[in-house]
Amino acid sequence: MPQIEEAQPKYLQIAHYIRDQILRGDLRPGDEVPSERQLASNWKVSRPTAARSLEALSHQGLVEKRQGSGTYVRSLEVNRRARELYGRARQTGKIYTSGEYAIITSAGWLDAPDHVAEALGLTKDRRAVHRRRVTNDQSGPITLSTSWFASDVGERAPKLLEPERIQEGTLMYVESMTGRQGSYAEDRMCARPATEVESQDLQLDSGSAVLIVNHVVFDLQDRPLEFAEATYPPHRWAFEQGYPLT
Repeated sequence: MPQIEEAQPKYLQIAHYIRDQILRGDLRPGDEVPSERQLASNWKVSRPTAARSLEALSHQGLVEKRQGSGTYVRSLEVNRRARELYGRARQTGKIYTSGEYAIITSAGWLDAPDHVAEALGLTKDRRAVHRRRVTNDQSGPITLSTSWFASDVGERAPKLLEPERIQEGTLMYVESMTGRQGSYAEDRMCARPATEVESQDLQLDSGSAVLIVNHVVFDLQDRPLEFAEATYPPHRWAFEQGYPLT
């Protein structure tokens, strides 16, 4: 039986163990993951705890439950730029490729809007740190994005308040200053006409269609760590998916 670290709830230990198998490729898309009964037996936990671990994996978008069949590893359907950025930052210490650069247009304390407060789990204290930036390359603007962090993160990571670039990226900086590590993320996407401000920042004609991505990073304890809202010009994004024909 795998060892369970007491620092985390058992259901999260089980979920993270299976998640690591998926990310390493030991469990591939379409493979069945252990059932609640198997997990309860292998890990010496109750069925509700085992069920909660599978729910956590489903919440992370890693598995799907098929009625009357079992729980299976999902295919990754969207190639997310955020994953590319975080991976590059961890490997090279830099979040952007050669030729890319970001201009921080605003940074500091603000009262979080309702959708930001909900994403970060803010209730009584709505004060949050924001960082608004326009990322560019030689062809022009790539994206307009605003990152938001709860007040306890802002107090422990003071560079977030400064309108200067953080070379390793905000997430890695926040991880190093708070000791909290990003574990997984959830994205919600929609398309709509650009606002006047977005059109100006992204050098678009008025009414151009843009992609909006709301991005929430969760830590190892399943607590929201960062909320980011990104706006992409129409020529800067596309969905990518590979799948078998049989």
